[in-house]
Amino acid sequence: MAEILAIKPAAVDGPVVVQLDKGVLRLTLANPPANALSLAAMAALTTELERAKTDKAVRVIVLSAAGKVFCAGHDLKEMTARRADADRGKAFFAETFAACATLMQAIVRHPLPVIAEVDGLATAAGLQLVASCDLAIASHEATFCTPGVNIGLFCSTPMVALSRNVSRKHAMEMLLTGETIDAATAKEFGLVNRVVPREYLNQIVTKYAQTIASKSSLVIKTGKEAFYAQAEMGLADAYAYTGRIMVENMLARDAEEGIGAFIGKRKPEWTDE
Repeated sequence: MAEILAIKPAAVDGPVVVQLDKGVLRLTLANPPANALSLAAMAALTTELERAKTDKAVRVIVLSAAGKVFCAGHDLKEMTARRADADRGKAFFAETFAACATLMQAIVRHPLPVIAEVDGLATAAGLQLVASCDLAIASHEATFCTPGVNIGLFCSTPMVALSRNVSRKHAMEMLLTGETIDAATAKEFGLVNRVVPREYLNQIVTKYAQTIASKSSLVIKTGKEAFYAQAEMGLADAYAYTGRIMVENMLARDAEEGIGAFIGKRKPEWTDE
């Protein structure tokens, strides 16, 4: 992860390091060894995602982690400590899972693309974080699991993101066995896009991010929103909806510019309008 830390951080907010370079906002979980999704970590990520919506300098977001574990899921020590509460932790547990749901939906509903850069173990809510991102690129040493069944806590909320990325049979295999899969299997399942050598992970993710950052942010926003919306519709409704989106997109300045540039064999100049 040295290549990540070589970029001077723009800010540090608790367990998350915030870096911006050439339109790519990198949010790095920096609370090793577990990089657990404590309430503080989830709040920090959600806050930075919200800030990025109004920062015109940001065009793509990358989620990464420092250390040997990408994310070990929820902070079980933090949660266990609250069993001493009068309600045996019920209110805190509800707050934790609600905060997690808010974070995951903030990623999916975010107007900018979010890429997971995965090196090391992504487990339970950590896997949920990966599955919630638009793209996921993993090192060949990354591993993934939903091990809740092994400790008496079925991974029901991670299941939401997992089952929207992989087939039902593959999702149930992971959920019911709790066994760890390697990066190659995760790619086969459809959980990650690519598996690359660890030494090139940061370089390849950055290339992906900068390629996307070079596009019209209006077009990317339109496409991402439409992708998730149509996925929840029936076939006829999906075509009707995306047809309307295509018409609106055609009327955008950037569509006019992009098509004109293609016809004129020149590089487009985006205005994000």
